[in-house]
Amino acid sequence: MSGSDRQGDTEAAALTRLAAARTRLVLERPFLGALILYLPLQARGRCRSLATDARSLYFNPAYVLSLAFAEVQFMLAHQALHCALGHFTRRGARPHAKWDRACDYAVNGLLIDDGMKAPPDAAWNPAYRGLSAEEIYPLLPDEEAEVTLDEHWFGAGLSGERRLRGADRPETDLEHLELHRDGLDESGFQLPAAGEVLALAETWRSRLAASALEAARAGRLAAHWGALADAAIEPRLPWRALLERFLARVARDDYSFARRSRREGEALLPGMESGEASLVVAIDTSGSIPREALERFVEEVDALKGQIRASIALLLCDAALAPGAPLRFFPWERIALPDGVSGGGGTRFTPVFEWVEQEPLRPDALLYFTDAEGEFPDRAPDYPVMWLVMGNAPVPFGERVPFN
Repeated sequence: MSGSDRQGDTEAAALTRLAAARTRLVLERPFLGALILYLPLQARGRCRSLATDARSLYFNPAYVLSLAFAEVQFMLAHQALHCALGHFTRRGARPHAKWDRACDYAVNGLLIDDGMKAPPDAAWNPAYRGLSAEEIYPLLPDEEAEVTLDEHWFGAGLSGERRLRGADRPETDLEHLELHRDGLDESGFQLPAAGEVLALAETWRSRLAASALEAARAGRLAAHWGALADAAIEPRLPWRALLERFLARVARDDYSFARRSRREGEALLPGMESGEASLVVAIDTSGSIPREALERFVEEVDALKGQIRASIALLLCDAALAPGAPLRFFPWERIALPDGVSGGGGTRFTPVFEWVEQEPLRPDALLYFTDAEGEFPDRAPDYPVMWLVMGNAPVPFGERVPFN
């Protein structure tokens, strides 16, 4: 038998195995099975394992045949969820390698929690349970040798553009993979056409809704998949928007009917009264939050405090308040983190609330940036509290906003 014949037999066997696994998914997990039906199967020798560009599913026949049948089902569902959750449109300016890992942690966690069997070395961490890729991303180290099981060819062919190295030059395997990365990042890849990507994302949003609806009508949609579909179809507001909304509620701008100067006449007309809001901003320095995330949070607070004319008392805390607390900033002053922000030991939130209790005036609001893993006060305070949380730990009171 010639080499081409053997290759053809291997491809046929892999395709049969994939088709059988896909059929089993449709019968056993109709929500996931319906999603995978939208991805035509195509053999690709240059593909290391499985890959998708949100239009097709590409596979290496030898890799497919090396997996147990349940693991094939897992990898099919894995590709479908990447597409249905719009991972190919959500990376933004993030470096693709770290974003790929975050997406895999998010998808693998969903499938493992659903009882599916993951192949060996699948990226999974129970600490990331319930988190989106955006929420997992800042929790991952920047430099890590971990490689995703599948390959993310998001953007492949969407724009017809190649890296600027000559379209007629033969591709090596490495170049082929690079040409199937999405966006413009530190490696210099070309942006796919925005209109085509957005249209594809909207198509997958419709497919997600249709798959969830059909599974629900058949009484086969598990509650966690229904919640996932709802969140994907109507995404949560980003933390910046929620922070802005929260601070707008505490801004001291209101109308007053107080009598003006005699020169303005005798009529009592409404006028705008403005005062300076007082905010306490607390930052968990126990070492579990990267400096980059702290700076993003502080920059956003700094921008918003000028809009609402708020003075800031900045508290740094791990198990105790940092020496010299608080750092105070007026509305016109730029908030700056001191050099070497770090702490150690455990995490306690009570010192911040105890400090506020000792102040003569209550703040208009308290913002606490943390992973929410620590000792909380026994009771809620009598002023608004917003927790910006990295991770999925709960808070006992106040408004919790995931920092993604």
